[in-house]
Amino acid sequence: MVLNKKNLCKFLDDALAFVNDEENDLANSYKTAIENNESTYNSFVGALNLVKNVLKEDLEFFLDSDPAATSTEEIKLAYPGYRAIEIYRISHALYELGYKVQARFISEVAHSNTGIDIHPAAHISYPFFIDHGTGIVIGETSTIGKRAKIYQCVTLGAVSLSNAKELRGAKRHPQVGDDVTIYAGASLLGPINIGNNVTIGSNVFLTKDIANNVKVIIGEPELIYKNK
Repeated sequence: MVLNKKNLCKFLDDALAFVNDEENDLANSYKTAIENNESTYNSFVGALNLVKNVLKEDLEFFLDSDPAATSTEEIKLAYPGYRAIEIYRISHALYELGYKVQARFISEVAHSNTGIDIHPAAHISYPFFIDHGTGIVIGETSTIGKRAKIYQCVTLGAVSLSNAKELRGAKRHPQVGDDVTIYAGASLLGPINIGNNVTIGSNVFLTKDIANNVKVIIGEPELIYKNK
């Protein structure tokens, strides 16, 4: 099948409508954009039904985590972090079925629209919360546990490598435990393990494992005050 951006965008719109219990034409758009195969379509619909339930927990977690949010309707309409999670969960379901190129295209739609770059192969549990979100990068082999909270400009990345072909499929990104909060600007690089109930402060640069129940912060910088 020849991949077509327009058809894939229509498919994404229908998949988003499906998980939000809105009118959609998912069967036809799947047939056009992904594959004319009833078996794989049924598998995808089964996965989307699970995604639908997971997103309900994500949505409630957003409402519990952000005092600025007034309703779930506001979050669904106006929060780029929630939209990025919606699209990630759809693209991940597609990726798990083996449609990797299509999943990557869909993830790039989210990246373009929200400024949040989540690889569809990443494994992100639920509920999950992204606040603000601009500049977040979550790499291919990242894993994130339950009730994680991530703020803007966080990177879960790999260290710079020159032998990319040899490392394809290898674990290169962080594994983040349950109940972890990562504040703005932090960079976690390499196949490191971050334990449960960990807090990573703003602008921390981390390349080593962190045990459970640890807070990692940068010391307060020296501030210089001068009369104007």
